[in-house]
Amino acid sequence: MPAREERRYRERVADLPADIQAIGWKAQVRLCQRFRRLTAAGKPQPKVNAAIARELVGYAWDIARRTLAAAPA
Repeated sequence: MPAREERRYRERVADLPADIQAIGWKAQVRLCQRFRRLTAAGKPQPKVNAAIARELVGYAWDIARRTLAAAPA
């Protein structure tokens, strides 16, 4: 299934800054696409999950880095 913005997703991110929302949506699109591509290539499910998790950590790091940099000291 392609990445999509459901009502629950829009409600959950409504209070977040626009740049954080953009990073989250970029992650959603990229990770859905990568999951489909790896699964279609016949990769074992544990390997697919590890690849997705590794990439997701990168997005989480980017969000944390931006929010900590923007936080008042």
